Amino acid sequence: MKLYNKYCEGMYFVARRFIEDSFEAEDAMQEAFVKAFEKLHQFTGEVTFGAWLKRIVINKCLDKLKARKLETLAINEQVLGTVEEEEDWSVNDGIGIEEVKKRMQQLPEKYKYPLMLYLLEGYDHEEIAEILGITKVASRTLVHRGKKKLQEELKDLRNGTGY
Repeated sequence: MKLYNKYCEGMYFVARRFIEDSFEAEDAMQEAFVKAFEKLHQFTGEVTFGAWLKRIVINKCLDKLKARKLETLAINEQVLGTVEEEEDWSVNDGIGIEEVKKRMQQLPEKYKYPLMLYLLEGYDHEEIAEILGITKVASRTLVHRGKKKLQEELKDLRNGTGY
């Protein structure tokens, strides 16, 4: 119970970033805890318990989204190509983090989840590829395109043409 009490609130917020419905997000978080407790013997200590649990929560959320038969993308790597990572990525000072998160939620799913994992959760492309079952090239491309789309949305907002 101590582990649960220590991490439940934070893991709920992680789940809510992926699943809008609060009850479904709580359900995903609860299922992730059950899975974590069942697999506790597999926890090696290479990362913190919180990071290990967070990964389980994110995977459970993605499983739930797939189970709801939300459109998942089959990525054609020949079309995507390789994208150089842009290190200089920023938004205008007048736009707060909540607005960025709100706009990110409105992106198409093919961009939203890789971008959330990259910008909000701090995963690298190798980890994103593993979590989403795609290649590192696809992760880089989807994050790059997601950033561009998000920047366009935020630029429209700043210019007064956003909704």
